[in-house]
Amino acid sequence: MRIAFDPLAGMKLSPTPSIDLAGRPPTILVFDSGLGGLTVHRELVRARPDARFVYCADDAAFPYGALAEDHLVARVLAVMERLIAAHAPDCVVIACNTASTLVLPHLRARFALPFVGTVPAIKPACEGSASRMVSVLATPGTVARDYTKALVATYGAGCTVTLVGAPRLAGLAEATMRGEQADLPAIAAEIAPCFVTEGPRRTDAVALACTHYPLLVETFRALAPWPVDWIDPAPAIARRLTQILGPAGPVAGPAPATAILTGGAALTSLSGVFQRFGLPQTRVEPLPLH
Repeated sequence: MRIAFDPLAGMKLSPTPSIDLAGRPPTILVFDSGLGGLTVHRELVRARPDARFVYCADDAAFPYGALAEDHLVARVLAVMERLIAAHAPDCVVIACNTASTLVLPHLRARFALPFVGTVPAIKPACEGSASRMVSVLATPGTVARDYTKALVATYGAGCTVTLVGAPRLAGLAEATMRGEQADLPAIAAEIAPCFVTEGPRRTDAVALACTHYPLLVETFRALAPWPVDWIDPAPAIARRLTQILGPAGPVAGPAPATAILTGGAALTSLSGVFQRFGLPQTRVEPLPLH
């Protein structure tokens, strides 16, 4: 066994089983409530192009922020039970801040697999800020969690950290990815509280604490009242995956990649999105929300 450290949080996590792949390509399961995890999936493929990827969007329960905490824990555990039994992954990446800040301890206790989570990138945002003014753009649930507040207390010393809970932004990102016209006034209103001034100082870094948000980062840049660094957690997650599984082996050709939906109401439009992210096959494995 080796002790895992999350490169985003810098906090000691539970023991992670060592992985012996015996020279074979790994199977990596990437899990999110919707499309946001595709920004993480993209980085993971760059790190391990030899791997077989299974991407699951739990669209039957989207958005997770609308679920009570105990319901969310039970939901993710139930979906994960089925996915692990069906696909036998070597590693699971929870590409969702809401699920990671709440469900990761339960997943690690239940399953003898390494889980890589996604947490607000407060440490790198504060370390890189010249003005010492940082905002964390997240879902309301992530903003409210003690885990997020603990990260601010640990790594925000010397910085003014503004927590911004954006209730509509994940849904706006999903709609845009499905081909709907971007609602620019609504997006601008969601990100506006990130931009804070104190005398001569102003926000210069925004941690994107929901994996949906990097889908809109170019729109954010266009709408921002001044330039800031938008901190995407995906590269650090990919580095963590490489620490667990090791570097990529020989790549003989495109590795198998599948996208799974638990609801599938928007299967037709989402299939095209998944294909753009290198997931040519999309299927529905129904798991209704109760």
